[in-house]
This record gives sequence, C-alpha cells and structure tokens, in this order.
Amino acid sequence: MGMIDISEARDRDLVRRVRDRDEDAFRGLFARYAPTAKALAQRVVRQSHLAEEIVQEAFMAVWRNPDAYDDARGSVRSWLMGMVHHRAVDLVRREEAYRRRAEDSIPEAMQDQVDHADEVVERVALPEERRTVREALDELPDEQRDVLEMMYFDGLSQSQIAGKTGLPLGTVKSRTLLGMRRMRAALEGTER
Repeated sequence: MGMIDISEARDRDLVRRVRDRDEDAFRGLFARYAPTAKALAQRVVRQSHLAEEIVQEAFMAVWRNPDAYDDARGSVRSWLMGMVHHRAVDLVRREEAYRRRAEDSIPEAMQDQVDHADEVVERVALPEERRTVREALDELPDEQRDVLEMMYFDGLSQSQIAGKTGLPLGTVKSRTLLGMRRMRAALEGTER
C-alpha cells in the first residue's frame, strides 16, 4: 500500500471508530462529507429534498454496515461519493420507469383529449353555477382536488405542479384526468 495523506488516514480512523459504534465518529464523517454528497446527489436528481434523502440513506448504510468499506479499493471519500451517486442514479431510473408506466397506462385517446377549461369557465359565470362547481370540486378525493385547484385557481401547469409537490408528472396528469372526469360527470348530472 502506498503513502496515504493525513486526511485519508483521519477518514479511515473515523470509519474504524464507526465500526466500533462510535456516534461521534459517525457525526464527524457526516459533517465532513454530507455537503459534498448532497451537492453530488442534487446534480443528479435536481431536487434538494430528494438529494437530502439520498445522503441520509447513504450515511445510514454506513452506520448499519461500516464493514462495507474496503481500504484496498479506494479512499473513504470515493466510497461515500460512489454510494451517493449510485443511489441518485437508481432514484432517477426508478422515477423514469414509473413515469413511463404511468404514461403507458393512459390510453392514447385519453392523452389527446382537449382541455375543457374554457368550457368550465363559461359554465361558472353565474353564482349558482359557481356553487355547483365548488360542491362538485369538494366531492373529489383530496389529491385530485388539490391538483385541479393548483391548475385552475393558481394557474400552474402540470409540470409546475409536479415540481411544487414532488410528484411524478405522470401522477399529476393522471390525477388531473380523473378529477376532470369526475367533475364533468357531477356537473352533467346537475344539468338534467
């Protein structure tokens, strides 16, 4: 084994102490590398809260299994950053697969439906109609009502809602579609 610098020797000592369940050593390792790890994760997943979760998962893996570190394979820093990077890439792949499955589950005919927002606006011009729409909206499941309110009352796009809520875009689209169908059915039922 070649010469290792003082910093790496300190890191290896921290890992050795973590193996002995030394919480101060774990906190020291976390304080030293968590900011860099979060920056790496955020570059991959592009969302701060997800990056924080990835870093927490990686460091919990260190606490649960510090013996996974093998000093013959590289530095403590590269081991930690490798774990963070792998977790971040896995998360992006899972989210992409989930989005594709969600989009594939929506029949093609439904994906091309026209936005009926203008029709809804015309129909709610009178106070009585507004009350009817509000009642129909209140009957929706919370997750569908929240998405529709953000779209039509806050003026957010589906992409903006996904970013604001942390939901996959496919989930936002599905909730919008299901909510609009229920609203349409409820409003058509009151017109008879």
